[in-house]
Amino acid sequence: MDRRFLLRLGAWLGAGALLKAQANERVEYKDFKKETPIAVVYHADFGDPNRFGQMLTNISNHLSVYDNDPFKVKIVVVAHGAGVQFFLKDLEGTPWAQAQYDREAIFSRIRQLAQLGVEYYLCEITFSRNNIPKDKLRPDEFLKWVPSGVGALGELQAKGYAYIKVG
Repeated sequence: MDRRFLLRLGAWLGAGALLKAQANERVEYKDFKKETPIAVVYHADFGDPNRFGQMLTNISNHLSVYDNDPFKVKIVVVAHGAGVQFFLKDLEGTPWAQAQYDREAIFSRIRQLAQLGVEYYLCEITFSRNNIPKDKLRPDEFLKWVPSGVGALGELQAKGYAYIKVG
């Protein structure tokens, strides 16, 4: 089958990593590529759920002007610091254990955007320095590890991704 067809099918089915495979795989910087005319990285290093929700709204709006077509636009979110909390199974034992918000509603929105091809890159350094076990990350295949969140931001920008930070 044609690779473009498989990528589009994967985005439609919510399996943005259809050709790659596993839940929470590690992405190396050398594997970052700009394969669409428009490529954007959203930076999430903040823990405010309202601000994070606004970022998700902005991403949804961003995709809509490109007809939600993963061949026209590629969007990734890089999360580090407090931004990783939105991707965890639970917050127990983390610096955000006392946070009060509807985590499942936010993750439902994250998942919906992933079905349109959005990928999320999570910082390994944040997990290590905060003693957060890696198995606290939800197992969804669109959630991927990167060695460093800020390192990934620089690498993606160097490869032609535009940088956006909400708030």
